[in-house]
Amino acid sequence: MEPLQAEFGWSRSQISAGLAIAAMSTVPLSPLVGAAIDKWGSRRIALPGLLLTACTLASFGTTSSSVAHWIGLWCVYALIGLTVKSTVWTYAISSTFSAGRGLALAVMLSGTAIAQSLVPPVSRWLIANFGWREAWFWLGFGWCVPAFILAWFFLKDQPRVRERPTSEAAPLGDSDERMTIRQALTNPALLQLALATFIMMTLGLGVIVHQVPILTELGLTRERAAWLASISGIAGIAGKLITGALMDRFDGAKIGAATIATSALGFGILLVSSNLIAIISGVAIIGYAVGTKLQITAYLTSKLTGMASFGKIFGLMNSVIALCAGLGPLLSGMIFDAFGSYQYLLIAGVPGSLLSGILILRCRSSRTEAQPAAIQVR
Repeated sequence: MEPLQAEFGWSRSQISAGLAIAAMSTVPLSPLVGAAIDKWGSRRIALPGLLLTACTLASFGTTSSSVAHWIGLWCVYALIGLTVKSTVWTYAISSTFSAGRGLALAVMLSGTAIAQSLVPPVSRWLIANFGWREAWFWLGFGWCVPAFILAWFFLKDQPRVRERPTSEAAPLGDSDERMTIRQALTNPALLQLALATFIMMTLGLGVIVHQVPILTELGLTRERAAWLASISGIAGIAGKLITGALMDRFDGAKIGAATIATSALGFGILLVSSNLIAIISGVAIIGYAVGTKLQITAYLTSKLTGMASFGKIFGLMNSVIALCAGLGPLLSGMIFDAFGSYQYLLIAGVPGSLLSGILILRCRSSRTEAQPAAIQVR
């Protein structure tokens, strides 16, 4: 953000606006991509998507002083980026694993947390040594080559199998039936899960995108803040693996609710303390909890709906996530521009985390109360 501000004089709201508009434009399209995945599988969508996404990322290095140019690049990225969104990878994992699905999703989604820990210091180093324009190029193509090779050799689509509940401890047993989009939109458990995802993703993504400026506001240098931001990614990896293993063995909704609610403690610590150890603790707690949110959403969605129409229904969830990806950074930027501080963002994180945890916990009882007639068997 700061290099763009320094070169073009843009506000942080303008810089975040491109991501917001791009995310909003994906909201109606994610279910369509999910339907394509249901029909053709994840491999046929992901392979060309990886190459095109890398090219699109590299093109951000051509940004001119025109805000319209910046926003236009984000709109192109929004369309191309749909082919490598989480629906592609969660579909591949969920269609392959049943008993160990929580841990399998955790391992797969750890890639996001690894990137979160590596990208801030790597980006800072690239910008310092090559400039922000070349940094976009290296982040795009440097990411594409290993990702494409790994997907070419290891991303395989599994034939659909009828799933069965795998543990008495998991009340959200796998469903064999096909849930339609209309039924998903009226299912109480899915609606509460979507609302919890919206709250926590909006807060979490807003904090992650603005994490370095938030930490510098607390008195850290940019270099130390960039390295400290990587702790959030490391904590996210630990959160995914621990939470994934626990969700396979115990009540998934209870584990998910407790994990997300814990992030309120991290927001509170950053609000009241400027001690370095306390800041590290707060960043780690938030990273741990926020790092599990997508995994929890994917796991509970697959358990509530089964795999027959998982692509389309999780595409709806991905629309919620895309909305959060746009609103979170934009609202964070607007809060800073309006008040000159991120304090009110951190304040909102405390009740938001607790409410999100309560909603996830209620998914358990809401599914039990759902009417059997809401499911049709083909």
